[in-house]
Amino acid sequence: MSPLHTVAAYGPAAGSTRVRLLDWVRHLDLPAQHHGYRGGRDNALGGLARDPLATLRAERSLHGLRLPGHRVLLSREASPLSTGAVEERLLRDAGRGTYDLDDALFHDDVGPRRLLGRPRRARRAAAAADVVLAGNPYLADWASQHARDVRVVPSCVEPGRYRPVTGWAVGDRPRLVWIGSPSTEAHLATVGPALREVHRRTGAVTLVVSGAAPTAAMAPYEDVVERVPWTPEGFAAALAQGDVGLAPLPDTPWNRGKCAYKLLQYGATALPVVGSPVGANATALERLDGFAVDGVDDWVDALVVALTGSEQERARRGLAARAAVEDHYSFAAWADRWRDAVLGGSA
Repeated sequence: MSPLHTVAAYGPAAGSTRVRLLDWVRHLDLPAQHHGYRGGRDNALGGLARDPLATLRAERSLHGLRLPGHRVLLSREASPLSTGAVEERLLRDAGRGTYDLDDALFHDDVGPRRLLGRPRRARRAAAAADVVLAGNPYLADWASQHARDVRVVPSCVEPGRYRPVTGWAVGDRPRLVWIGSPSTEAHLATVGPALREVHRRTGAVTLVVSGAAPTAAMAPYEDVVERVPWTPEGFAAALAQGDVGLAPLPDTPWNRGKCAYKLLQYGATALPVVGSPVGANATALERLDGFAVDGVDDWVDALVVALTGSEQERARRGLAARAAVEDHYSFAAWADRWRDAVLGGSA
């Protein structure tokens, strides 16, 4: 088989590139060549401007990339500076061009971010692709307005990479756990008052698997937080130290396009889960037998119940979550559908 060419604006450390592209290549053991932009995990305009030579090299390399006749899988966008023309060309020239969409880029046009032009890039890429892979039905509904073939494949986890807990008794120092990036800690901060109240009632601290340094959003709650830096080698062990997984998510148009990945990671660890029923979270919470909550008081009540319930009840919820991930969100469960979309029926 000729290699699959994966294209993204981010490097392997970025969640979307890793989960939506490279983890699939690894799972299926595919011959593949990755074409990144600058290799980093974000492309904030300030960072691009601080190293203009690296940005210029990335743009030249991308605009010189020619993949006619090849299988191409493009995630989100190829360049943060593109008008959409380069994404359109790569997908149209491909023997089979697949556009992978795991965020509501079409809503990323508020205030100064309008200047980034992401909705236009997404529209042009979707229209040029042979197939659009959408991470959830919300994204698929949008893509269906622009693309001729849209298929839903959720963001998936490899259950074998996680360390499912085997005992559900809560110790003397209970731990809630949240995994994410510094840029999304603002979501966790929306339930900061609930975390403090649960700490007051139960002594629970919140294990934040993210950046090592406190963020401005979480600064008021650092006294009830323990931090573990996220690493590819250590995140699974860190999650297994938790007693309950947290997935707060404010209800915004952008967040309705999120793919519930935090919940899936907690479920793979066999933890009871509590989250906001926003976008794909709603279906995931139902499947994982989690607590769907809204508002600080509901968060407090659910977290106290999740921590203080019987060991048998906590085990039931944790095992149900693990089984749901295996059945509905594992790479094995979706491999045939992904292979058919990206590689074609003859692969």
